Amino acid sequence: MISFATAEEAEGALGRAMTWTEAAWLRYSGSTPDYCLCFLNFFILFASYTLAAVPIALLELCAPCKLIMSYKLQPEVRLSPNVFLRCYKDTARILALITIGPLLMVPYPALKVAGIRTGLPLPPAWEVAAQLLMYMLIEDYLGYWFHRLQHTKWFYNNIHYVHHEFKAPMGFVAAYAHWSESFIVGFASFVGMVMVPCHMTTCWLWFAIRGIVGVDIHCGFNFPFSPTKLIPFYGGAEFHDFHHYGGKWSQNNFAPVFTFCDYIYGTDKVCF
Repeated sequence: MISFATAEEAEGALGRAMTWTEAAWLRYSGSTPDYCLCFLNFFILFASYTLAAVPIALLELCAPCKLIMSYKLQPEVRLSPNVFLRCYKDTARILALITIGPLLMVPYPALKVAGIRTGLPLPPAWEVAAQLLMYMLIEDYLGYWFHRLQHTKWFYNNIHYVHHEFKAPMGFVAAYAHWSESFIVGFASFVGMVMVPCHMTTCWLWFAIRGIVGVDIHCGFNFPFSPTKLIPFYGGAEFHDFHHYGGKWSQNNFAPVFTFCDYIYGTDKVCF
């Protein structure tokens, strides 16, 4: 919650006029407790996951086969509308009733102690970009080893098998997992922010990006015009689809987003 009562008071503390984004942030956050600002991270993550996956689902379910099959990584697999709906409903239930509940007890105190800001000024674009890149690299490294652990016998048979129910993934599979896996993955998303504190608006952007990227790598399509192909070491759907194709015995392509850990540790494989 911002302590300034008026825009004039805020500008006096800043020593300059506010930008329009800072004025909007002052109006919104001035009467909103920090706890609620932190809680919005989960709504943003869920909304980005849903909104990014729906167009891909409609494309697969409604578009003519001749139009999309050349882009689908596993064209022999066609999922029914009921499977899409069940996947989404099960995921929403896990996130809403199990994962989000325990996580609400941890993030706000942890982020507060770490030094997450909610006041003015808002961070410059270069700072936001640098922090987001840092968070992606940190989570990707942790995610690689966590994912690799999930493919050991006990963890796979008891936890990770849920996510691998789909040999040919689609967007909603991004968050389809055992509740304990969802909890740990969610916790890993906060590690970077604790190590490198940022502004709350950067947290929101980070979780929005995380939801969209998760859907992208599970979408099941390899679109040649995707802008993600310009990102160095970005694995994308083709890289991760090959991992799902291997199922239980897959010991390659563990990286959540970037592929550098797979290259370094020798677990990268040629895709389809």
